[in-house]
Amino acid sequence: MATDIPPHNLSEVAAACIHLLKQPNADLADLCALLPAPDYPTEAEIITPAAELLKIYETGNGSIRMRATYSREKGDIVITALPHQTSSGKIITQIAAQMTAKKLPMIEDLRDESDHENPVRLVIVPRSNRIDIENVMTHLFATTDLERSYRVNLNMIGLDGRPQVKNLKMILGEWLDYRLQTVRRRLEHRLDKIRKRLHLLEGLLIAYLNINEVIAIIRDQDKPKPVLIKKFSLSQVQADAILELRLRQLAKLEEVKIRGEEKTLSKERKSLESTLGSEKKLNNLIIKEINEDVKKYGDSRRSPIVERQQAQAFDDTSIVPSDPISIILSAKGWIRAAKGHEIDPTTLNYRAGDQFADACQGRSNHQAVFLDATGRSYSAAAHSLPSARGQGEPLTGRFTPPNGIGFVHVLFGAPKSDYLLASNAGYGFIVTLENLYTKNKAGKAILTLPQNSKILPPLLMSDPETQYYAVITSAGYLSIVPVSELPRLPRGKGVKLLNIPAKSKNERETVVALKLIKPTTDILTLYVGKRHLTLKERDIEAYTGERSRRGQKLPRGFQKVDRLEVVTQRDDDLFS
Repeated sequence: MATDIPPHNLSEVAAACIHLLKQPNADLADLCALLPAPDYPTEAEIITPAAELLKIYETGNGSIRMRATYSREKGDIVITALPHQTSSGKIITQIAAQMTAKKLPMIEDLRDESDHENPVRLVIVPRSNRIDIENVMTHLFATTDLERSYRVNLNMIGLDGRPQVKNLKMILGEWLDYRLQTVRRRLEHRLDKIRKRLHLLEGLLIAYLNINEVIAIIRDQDKPKPVLIKKFSLSQVQADAILELRLRQLAKLEEVKIRGEEKTLSKERKSLESTLGSEKKLNNLIIKEINEDVKKYGDSRRSPIVERQQAQAFDDTSIVPSDPISIILSAKGWIRAAKGHEIDPTTLNYRAGDQFADACQGRSNHQAVFLDATGRSYSAAAHSLPSARGQGEPLTGRFTPPNGIGFVHVLFGAPKSDYLLASNAGYGFIVTLENLYTKNKAGKAILTLPQNSKILPPLLMSDPETQYYAVITSAGYLSIVPVSELPRLPRGKGVKLLNIPAKSKNERETVVALKLIKPTTDILTLYVGKRHLTLKERDIEAYTGERSRRGQKLPRGFQKVDRLEVVTQRDDDLFS
């Protein structure tokens, strides 16, 4: 909204400023309120908040932001005014570059229709009438020169001849002092000229009234000047003026004309002396002259002061469609993305000597995270990954992992998703997926691995408050612990998932399986070769304990577990 300050008569503004500046406790905010508002907007808008403008007026330092103005015509966006020192060509180039980079998928076309009648007319054509124009322009204001900032530094030389950063009150106060001095000197200069002219007219009038005698003195005397001065009580200046006149001019001298000019100049002298002798009359004269200058040279403010929301660029998730996709990672670090969640990644074709390693499902507007064998994370926009119609591309083309280190896992989902990261040495912690994001091609250290240990497959957590983790060691121990006992960390080694006794290096016990379960709804199945053991709620309860405990030994014949599976029962199965 534009400021609600009504237009003022400038003479009233000047009078109010002069009066306000005379007060010892003048408030700058009151002074700013006297400034007139624009009558019509013809230039870019000033969007600096009123509080910041007041601070600039108070300190003499700050910055002013200007934003282009636009309107809608038949669904198109028409930009009609640009910030100062901004060209239409540069704006076209900046927007076109974003369209080429596919950062503005909602814009179909861009035209420059500027001509002599419309100096600025840039037309932006949205792809449909469902596009949110306000959001598009907010993005363009943040990423192009449609919005610019201008530094304000009111450093100037004052009446004392020294440079200084001045606030608005100081500037106006010194300007008024300077204006008063200037007008006073001008009036005094004019008054001095009038006085000199009146002095000459007085001498000329004496010459006219005694013209025959003056002519006789000039004709008969060798040095007429001192004679004239003595005879008629003239000054040096008056005598010189009489002697410099030609005879013809003397003849033309007429008392009426001399007295008429003398009367006019005397009246002007009286007026000047009255003005110079009265501060009020001098101020009124200054106000009158300012008002006349405004009528001759002034115009309305062309840049309205308005309040606008802060410009903000689109993030990647807001301009990319949110479609379901599956990301597939091969054993040799090749990556690709397939539309939908129904694809079976094991049935895809892989390069010779390569095979399936890991897969994850999510949305196309999310970030995909990749973990290498050292526990470092790397991230990329999911929509930028190659299609699964081909064999993909190597991640080493996007990232630079340590020499000889491959990628082992892919994590994918909403930024606030929680994952359980763990090593087969028996340490782990909970991490939020967005903490794994990084723009660094060399990755980000996340999971610290003890010597000779490996990363276990990360587990996506649906409900950390009610879930448990089931961990089986190579010694045949099973421990089921509430996930809430694990810490949330951005990076590190983590804590022990269960208590593994310290043994010699050759007999080191490791974690062979790790799964998340809900004891009330899930069934846990252990596979050893072709045999399997199913644990239901009562059995699971027997293996449930605290994180600091060893866990329970599995039955004989099931202590060398090959794999662990969790199956969620349907509601009707729970009561059958």
